[in-house]
Amino acid sequence: MYKVFFKDRAIFLGDKAESMNFHGMVYLWTEGDNLEAIVSDFDQDENKATLFFAAEDVEALFAEFKNQFKYIEAAGGLVFNQNNEILAIHRLGRWDLPKGKVEKGETISEAAIREVEEECGISHLHLSEELESTFHTYWMKNTWVLKRSYWFKMHYVGNEKLVPQTEEDIEKVIWMPANQLDEFKSNTYASILEVIKNLE
Repeated sequence: MYKVFFKDRAIFLGDKAESMNFHGMVYLWTEGDNLEAIVSDFDQDENKATLFFAAEDVEALFAEFKNQFKYIEAAGGLVFNQNNEILAIHRLGRWDLPKGKVEKGETISEAAIREVEEECGISHLHLSEELESTFHTYWMKNTWVLKRSYWFKMHYVGNEKLVPQTEEDIEKVIWMPANQLDEFKSNTYASILEVIKNLE
């Protein structure tokens, strides 16, 4: 099943069995159905908290859904230091986790490490496992964008000074105790909360 965030609201895409447990509007999709009008209506009507597209072939459904957007891929990390603190960035007034666009010719894991290093000024990161991807949408330059962010759990051992990448609008980078994330959770994005769930 896919979960795609529209700010703090979400569209789910899954099979018919998964839709049976869903409390909200369910749309049964068959191949050839155009999703543009329904997705656009959901985006504009903020009273609709969720929507579920159900289909026999979920991958075909997701491919059709993806066609409504400019699709980009990013990668980043949920990074722990030896004190079990989490690497957090503050950007454009909200807490976030370091991530960025995958560049041509690099693997997803290479992009994840590079982006964390560039955005936070540290090096020698160790990947431990891949976490679940998140999906979110936004408007940019008159285009509707769907971004898939690949996430990796990473570990850092060292004491390098954290340096925010200011050209990416990052104002602050800090280590936050993993058991004291209330401030972070109260001022972050719904998709980032999905990543933070991995701590619970």
